[in-house]
Amino acid sequence: MKFKAKHGFTYPLIADTEHAACELYGVWAEKSMYGKKYWGVNRTTFVIAADGRITHVFEKVKPEGHAAAVADVVRDLA
Repeated sequence: MKFKAKHGFTYPLIADTEHAACELYGVWAEKSMYGKKYWGVNRTTFVIAADGRITHVFEKVKPEGHAAAVADVVRDLA
């Protein structure tokens, strides 16, 4: 609740502690770093329209410029 209040979010936040949603969206995957394999989330952003359709998928997300790219897609939905 503190995080939500601090950032002024007016919508519910969820935590996918059992990675069920990640599995449904196909982003829970085996990864590798320095030769060590582990399971984790592939950074992906899904833009979901009001009717529940996935309208755009951004894979291998990098922070720089990402917010602007998502904003452009969302603006086009309006």
